[in-house]
Amino acid sequence: MNDTSEHTSERRDPVERQDPVERQAPIRVMVVDDHPMWRDAVARDLAESGFDVVATAGDGDQAVRRARAVTPDVLVLDLNLPGKPGVQVCKEVVGADPKLRVLVLSASGEHADVLEAVKSGATGYLLKSASTEELRDAVRRTALGDPVFTPGLAGLVLGEYRRLASEPAPAAGADEPGAPRLTDRETEVLRLVAKGLSYKQIAERLVISHRTVQNHVQNTLGKLQLHNRVELVRYAIERGLDDA
Repeated sequence: MNDTSEHTSERRDPVERQDPVERQAPIRVMVVDDHPMWRDAVARDLAESGFDVVATAGDGDQAVRRARAVTPDVLVLDLNLPGKPGVQVCKEVVGADPKLRVLVLSASGEHADVLEAVKSGATGYLLKSASTEELRDAVRRTALGDPVFTPGLAGLVLGEYRRLASEPAPAAGADEPGAPRLTDRETEVLRLVAKGLSYKQIAERLVISHRTVQNHVQNTLGKLQLHNRVELVRYAIERGLDDA
């Protein structure tokens, strides 16, 4: 089997990149794993399922360079990489491009690895024992901003959100006088995010579209000067919104 780690598509400007839902185009995916056969198999399966596999990489440094060059919608990332470790790759690519979503696909189900990945900016965490259909669904949901976790890990992640919220480190700008006020709907969505609901579950409960939920979350992040779901949930829990 040939090594596809050199496969990349044409570079795209991250400023011009639209959400895959907005542009009505295949989800652009990059696969990062140090095992060539596994990496090729995942990339091939996703491509055959209609995803646009724009690049692959076999080590951490290569992953960061290529992610910045091709600006995928979703980075399917292993944690155990030569060179730069997966959690560092996650921090760097999300820091450089907040629109990029990271789905960790790992053989490790250790709680420490899961929590470290989430704190590094990963949207989801799936074990390599997941079925092909579970992976496809996870990539789709990750592209939409939904938190995706292997069953049994979601409660662990929510518990970590609560632990972080108990630490005396409020989000920057959140309590400054004159800080932007949230609309009633934004506050309602924020409460449900803090309870650990997915965007799909929130949409069903509020009888609105998935896209509308995503817009409310993005507006709230901007108003509160927050960067990701971890910070957003922490903000909500600090203010007791998860118990509302």
